[in-house]
Amino acid sequence: MRRFVRAGIIVPVLALLTGAGREVAAQAPAVPAAVGRHTAADTRFMQGMIGHHAQAMVMAAMAPSHGASPQVALFARKIFQSQRDEIELMQTWLRDHGERAPDASDPHAGMDMSMPGHMMLMPGMLTPEQLAQLDAARGVAFDRLFLTFMIQHHRGALTMVAELFAAPGSGQEPELFGYATGVDADQRAEIERMERMLAAL
Repeated sequence: MRRFVRAGIIVPVLALLTGAGREVAAQAPAVPAAVGRHTAADTRFMQGMIGHHAQAMVMAAMAPSHGASPQVALFARKIFQSQRDEIELMQTWLRDHGERAPDASDPHAGMDMSMPGHMMLMPGMLTPEQLAQLDAARGVAFDRLFLTFMIQHHRGALTMVAELFAAPGSGQEPELFGYATGVDADQRAEIERMERMLAAL
């Protein structure tokens, strides 16, 4: 049954549509609107994606100073703004669900810490060497590397979404489900766009 959330109280929609709706709403216990069923995999996804997005912002921020073409510079600006907004959304979700919300500037924010002592970069993230290579490029060389590396980065995000939904019971919390499916659709569309831009260079 779909549920209607308002003023921190969760009330069945059907109850509101009946004559007893007001009475039911008055008797319903107050439940924080943010409380929902989420799994450890849900938390790892949101925490890891914060670091993943943060690196995309670092890459995109290079465009103005590295001689990016107008088309690539505009695309990079779009990525920067969207990733920044999504980081705030993910941090809010984590706090609302009583989980740690990583600081996007934390160098370990993009690490998979699910296995202590075996920290690895989240899928698709650039290595320090690749970031240095991108930072050293200028003009058309920057455009080519930026698009190549961002495609790699976006494909990593698709892997993260796939891993989330592959985990039993995960990805079902309504807000997270909407976000994760949106990430999948947006990243696929942007990969196609970047592949066209790369082919035109």
